[in-house]
Amino acid sequence: MTSSLRFKMVNEACKKQPLRIKQPEERPSEYFGRKVFGKVAMHKFLPEDVYKKMCDVIDNAAPFDLTIADAVADGMKRWAMQWGVTHYTHWFQPLTEGTAEKHDGFVEHDGKGGMIEKFEGKLLVQQEPDASSFPSGGIRSTFEARGYSAWDPTSPVFIMGDTLMIPTIFISYTGESLDYKAPLKKALFAVDKAATAVAQYFYPKVKKVKTNLGWEQEYFLVDESLYSARPDLIMTGRTLLGHESAKNQQMDDHYFGSIPKRVENFMRDLELHALELGIPCKTRHNEVAPNQFELAPIFEECNLAIDHNMLIMSIMKKIARKHGFRCLLHEKPFKGINGSGKHNNWSLSTDTGVLLHAPGKTPLDNLRFVTFIVETLKAVYDHNGLLKASIMSASNSHRLGANEAPPAIISSFLGKTVSDILEHVEKANDEIITIKGKTSMKLDIPSFPELLIDNTDRNRTSPFAFTGNRFEFRAIGSEANSASAMIALNTAVAEALTNFKARVDNLIEKGEVKEKAILKVLKEDIVYCKPICFNGNGYSEEWKEEAKKRGLDCESSCPIIFDRYLDEKSIKMFESMNVMNKFELQARNEIKWETYIKRVQIEARIFGDICINHIIPIVTRYQTSLLDNVQKMKQIFNDAELEELSSNNIAIIRNIAKHESFIIEHVRKLIDARKVANKIESNRERAIAYHDTVAPLIEEIRTHVDKLEIIVDDELWPLPKYRELLFII
Repeated sequence: MTSSLRFKMVNEACKKQPLRIKQPEERPSEYFGRKVFGKVAMHKFLPEDVYKKMCDVIDNAAPFDLTIADAVADGMKRWAMQWGVTHYTHWFQPLTEGTAEKHDGFVEHDGKGGMIEKFEGKLLVQQEPDASSFPSGGIRSTFEARGYSAWDPTSPVFIMGDTLMIPTIFISYTGESLDYKAPLKKALFAVDKAATAVAQYFYPKVKKVKTNLGWEQEYFLVDESLYSARPDLIMTGRTLLGHESAKNQQMDDHYFGSIPKRVENFMRDLELHALELGIPCKTRHNEVAPNQFELAPIFEECNLAIDHNMLIMSIMKKIARKHGFRCLLHEKPFKGINGSGKHNNWSLSTDTGVLLHAPGKTPLDNLRFVTFIVETLKAVYDHNGLLKASIMSASNSHRLGANEAPPAIISSFLGKTVSDILEHVEKANDEIITIKGKTSMKLDIPSFPELLIDNTDRNRTSPFAFTGNRFEFRAIGSEANSASAMIALNTAVAEALTNFKARVDNLIEKGEVKEKAILKVLKEDIVYCKPICFNGNGYSEEWKEEAKKRGLDCESSCPIIFDRYLDEKSIKMFESMNVMNKFELQARNEIKWETYIKRVQIEARIFGDICINHIIPIVTRYQTSLLDNVQKMKQIFNDAELEELSSNNIAIIRNIAKHESFIIEHVRKLIDARKVANKIESNRERAIAYHDTVAPLIEEIRTHVDKLEIIVDDELWPLPKYRELLFII
């Protein structure tokens, strides 16, 4: 790209006016979910008996009766055609971190040479995507193509454009899961079964426990014209080079600041689409870094919440382009400022309305609260390495431990109140457990009300923090499918609760009173899981040393962290909870290693191309202009004058030559390192080679490119700079 074109793009970006969004005349509550085949639509378009059976499936996890499939499909089709829908698709979540869909029309031959609109139950319930064309980790070969997508009735179908979207699982011909939804559903069933059994110690009427999830989606917006001039952003989602802007986030003036008009219009448009699709968007605000923002919904059932998050990420990208933006979901698109996460607020609740991680008002309620807190901590402690593996990726590894992101060591912040409670339970002799609720703080300002103070503070350096009535899993990356972390967490909690109940029941069978048996087991577990509890600064070097002493997983190499999925205790947990078997876990790890290799490989290729074909020619041109200037000065000035006047240019020329030489030499080394790594047969060992030899070279070369950026004439520099990318709106 020429310098004049770069400046033209910057100027055009600055002149862009906000796209006006016409808001619907109805209130959000009136158009919420209107493009979802939910209970209101079902009641209108399904026969009464079919509607009741569908409600039983959705509310009580009753088996789906295949005899009603045709009636349900016909009702869906009639409802969808009101919106101009002409196609349908099975919408699933393969192991690519994205979603997949193949559209088919509502058309069949009518037997008279014409066509009719038709949608049968068999097409709703099951289809056959090509299983060899998605990552399978060896489960499916190219010549073994058959796979199945199967409808998930608990996640309602919805409309996108002219297509009826049907949420489904995706499995192979031999039954192994090839997606995120299938094992997630199994993990949710496992924690439901285990948590219900434990909850019945306290509330015998409980029949079901639901996993709640509220995600917070962070993202960046950049002007589309500037994005198009950055090959690294286009190919990798992040800037592989770029000197930091003189001003970035150090003034703390962007966080919760006034939302720029163009961005506000984008947010309104996004919320309109989201609310129509039944996604309960509630919060929007500026995040800490320039051009970084956040969207968060009201919490939902975990499976539905993850479907909604995958959907929102898709429509964010589409609507951003409509407003002249590109939405960046990479965890670290810009060096030196905050990256983006997806905080997962997780909790359990019963069908009787009890939030299991919230303090109660009676001693029995408080005993229940302590039980579910402690067993969650035990699950996190037992599988802290696995939980780290569940959120780790090539992109998220750039974010963890940097700026406001939590470190790559899993620990849990509880706060003083809950920590004191656990210490009290550990040392007490069958005493009644009392828990303080919110206290008040009176401000010495006339007319100001008292503030209610929570019983826990917030710790932004904690990967897994207790925040009053839920745990906030803060380490998940912004572009990740949260199902990966939720599969690991819910399965681990299911295992811990199952083990807890077996030990309590054993004591009860020996004649122990139920409450005393529960307290006895809790005391053992409080002592056992103490190493996972940490209320201090997760960024400190002291914590890293302390974490090692506590036996926590401190590995920082992304490919090696994936090994935790294949630990004996991880395999035992997944298999005993009937979530995934060893073969499925091995296959997923092969995909993780292969994905890591491809991500770093693409970055290395495009980075080398930018250096050699974009940066070096411009640098050489600028260097030549300086040399030409020195030569022309010789024609005018004598040697004494020339030495004084040209010394600065000569110093710059030499400095440029030094950086230029380093870049050219090390790009060759980068290419050679890739070639060596590519010859390694094992995906795991190849991924480790890419991590150890290829990725560090990119960062090493980048330092020299970034230094050249502040030396070379700004008018010549070929790529939009950070100050333009981050402050254009």
